[in-house]
Amino acid sequence: MSTVDIKINGRPLTVDAGTSILNAAKLAGVKIPTLCYHSDLDPWAACGICVVKIEGNPRMVRACSTLVSEGQNYITNDAEIYSIRKTVIEMTLADHPQECLTCGRNGTCELQRLAAEYGIREIPFDRNVKRLPKDTSTPSIVLDPSKCIQCGRCAQVCQQLQDVWALEFIGRGENTRLMPVSGLLLNESPCIKCGQCSAHCPVGAIYEKDETQLFFDALIDENKHVAVQMAPAVRVALGESFDMEPGEIVTGKIYAALRRLGVDAVFDTNFSADLTIMEEGSEFVERIVNGKGELPQLTSCCPAWTDYMEKYYPDMIPNFSTAKSPMMMQGAVTKTYYAENQKIDPKDIFSVAIMPCTAKKFEKDRDENMQASGYSDVDLVLTTRELARVIKIAGIDFANLEEEEADSPIGKYTGAGTIFGVTGGVMEAAVRSAYYLITKEELADVNVTAVRGMDGVKAGVVDIKGTKVKVAVAHGMANVKSVLDEVREAKEKGLEPPYHFIEVMACRGGCIAGGGQPYGTEDEVRAQRIAGIYKDDEKSEIRCSHQNPEITHIYEDYLGKPLSEKSHHLLHTHYTPRKVYQK
Repeated sequence: MSTVDIKINGRPLTVDAGTSILNAAKLAGVKIPTLCYHSDLDPWAACGICVVKIEGNPRMVRACSTLVSEGQNYITNDAEIYSIRKTVIEMTLADHPQECLTCGRNGTCELQRLAAEYGIREIPFDRNVKRLPKDTSTPSIVLDPSKCIQCGRCAQVCQQLQDVWALEFIGRGENTRLMPVSGLLLNESPCIKCGQCSAHCPVGAIYEKDETQLFFDALIDENKHVAVQMAPAVRVALGESFDMEPGEIVTGKIYAALRRLGVDAVFDTNFSADLTIMEEGSEFVERIVNGKGELPQLTSCCPAWTDYMEKYYPDMIPNFSTAKSPMMMQGAVTKTYYAENQKIDPKDIFSVAIMPCTAKKFEKDRDENMQASGYSDVDLVLTTRELARVIKIAGIDFANLEEEEADSPIGKYTGAGTIFGVTGGVMEAAVRSAYYLITKEELADVNVTAVRGMDGVKAGVVDIKGTKVKVAVAHGMANVKSVLDEVREAKEKGLEPPYHFIEVMACRGGCIAGGGQPYGTEDEVRAQRIAGIYKDDEKSEIRCSHQNPEITHIYEDYLGKPLSEKSHHLLHTHYTPRKVYQK
């Protein structure tokens, strides 16, 4: 790639051609403030805070969307630039509710941070706050348009990264509003509840539906036996809320914190990820070896993806694995197997799931199969962000907690269970056990590197002792269309399917970047969290789901075998075509 020689505030710098001024300044160790910019998205240059000067040019340019040119000297800060940026922030604040103390983004709001950095103490403009009703129609996220600063991030991520198009700008000039498409409520729109809009919003205009009070209510209810499970991706992200590095594995600290909160049983969703592999892997073996069911088989762990599939690809329902997600499997065995072992009435168990995902709040009640125990298998879902707030409210010194272990008999997990949190992880875990289920031999090298990495679509062939399994992995909903259209075309032409097994995760990078994870998720952070997940896998004594002794025991003692009648009742579901627009 060709390079360009430039200067940042008079200091020489060589960068790749096509680099923006914003990113060139970052390479030079210079921070240019932004509000509408996010590295996941195409620069839109909406806010104007990142203006810089080009020496010898009277016109200012926006650093996020302007590419560097040979020989130019870019001035990123002087008295005039400071004055302009401060004015833009003040004008934005004039249209914004001053409700920081009661806002869910207090302390993590990017506008609040900029106002503090620029020392803004009063607003020299007339206040013009538009009071608009909140949209609380979904069980997952809340839209508060009164706080929208029209940066466009949420619409961009919904349209570009997710290809869902649930959000758009309506109106012109002062009447421009960000709202669900066609003026509908969010729950009536194509929204798949993935929460990427909330993860990318810089302020409190879109946020997860906070249910922390329900958790505290359960903890003080003497009649409730509170059992909590934690998803794989939570353990490499929660520490960020306590000034720890992204990717730092805090599994044992989370177990300890939950016990200090007063939780009665601490389990791990990684256990049921292993359980999912036994069911989903056995289902795949039935399809590819015994010809029972359509190929390719599509994974079903991501609730935003299942919602998307039911709306946009209902013809693919026969290809979908009927295995529930690990969260729902864990909830079902908690209120049946665990309840019977501990002689607890399942109606007294309050089942809580800590998830990186806002769509999980929707999934727990998506249909009657989510009550396989006779009760709601999962009573409450808290995001990683909500758990962080709970721990802080309780005054727990999280960073200095001694590590503890999960409870048995549904808490032990393998490395295969933990890699569910990253793109390609479900596929890799499935291959590790499918190899054994097909050949009755252990895979010599359990690292299936062909499905790792951040490419939007990854494809390859896994050789299972002569059985060539063609696999594909897609993450970020916008990357799914090309894979599924390829499958559709082959089916329409009566050809062999291009793939045998397809994994889909709605969010870029997988669950480690879910809509309920700590704010500030960019590819650098994703990489650190992914590295943490694989580190957790590599240090595990057991790395294949079928080798988990607690998995072996639950089948011997309770379920019988994978795909048994009891397994189907507790651990499987079905899918129904849904209208894209619900109204």
